[in-house]
Amino acid sequence: MYDLSIVIPAYNEEKKISRDIEAVYEYFKKNSIKGELIIVNDGSKDQTYSVASSLASKFTSLRVLTYKKNRGKGYAIKTGIMEATGEYILVADSGLCVPFKCTNLGLELLRNGNDVAIGSRRTRDDKSKIIVHQPLYRILGSKLFHLLIKISNLIPEGIEDTQCGFKLFKKDVAHKIFKKIFTEKFMWDIEVLRIASKEKYKLSVFPVEWSNDPDTRYNPLIGSFENLLQIVNIILRT
Repeated sequence: MYDLSIVIPAYNEEKKISRDIEAVYEYFKKNSIKGELIIVNDGSKDQTYSVASSLASKFTSLRVLTYKKNRGKGYAIKTGIMEATGEYILVADSGLCVPFKCTNLGLELLRNGNDVAIGSRRTRDDKSKIIVHQPLYRILGSKLFHLLIKISNLIPEGIEDTQCGFKLFKKDVAHKIFKKIFTEKFMWDIEVLRIASKEKYKLSVFPVEWSNDPDTRYNPLIGSFENLLQIVNIILRT
C-alpha cells in the first residue's frame, strides 16, 4: 500500500507533463514517501499520453490512464481518484502552480484528524503567497464567482478559495465522495465540498505558494457560461 497517491488530470499537456512527473518523484524522494502517481489523460489531442507513458519505465509506480474523448477535469479526477490506493490522495493541477512541498501542510492536517485538506491562495492568517498573479480579468471573474458561491450558500464558512487545484483527502473519504459526484467539468470542486459538508466530514484549509500558469485550457467566455450551468445543476441536485 502506498502512503500517498497523487492524481493529475491532463488535457493537451505534452509540454508540461514530464516536468510534473519529475517533480512528483523528486518530492517523494526528498520526503521518503512511498507514493504513486496517476496521470489521467483526458482525451488529449497532442502527445500527452505518449510523453507521460515514456516515463513509466523510470518511475515504476507511475500509472497513465487514458480514454479517447475529452470529458472534462471533474471526470478525469474522479477516474484517477477511484483508481488511487494510497492512504492519502492529493489532487493537483498540471503545470506546478503549487510546489509539491506544500503537500506536507495538507498531510499534517489529515494526520491530525481532518478528512479533507484544502489548499488555498487566500487564508485568514495571510500565510498564502502568490508568486505570479492572474491577469486582471481573471481576478475580477474570480471575485464575482466567489460572491455567487457565497450567495448560493453552496460551501461551508471559512473556505475562501474553492478553485485552487491542490486538495488532499483520506482515501476512504475520497472514494465515498467521488463515487457520488456527477460534475464532469471545472466545477467539480464545488460539488465535492458541498458533499463533504453535507456528509459532516471535517474540512480544513492550508496556505499554499501559487503561481499563475498562462498556458491554460480554460476559455473564460465559454467556461464562465458552462460554470454557471454547472453551479445551477449542483444547487438543484444536491
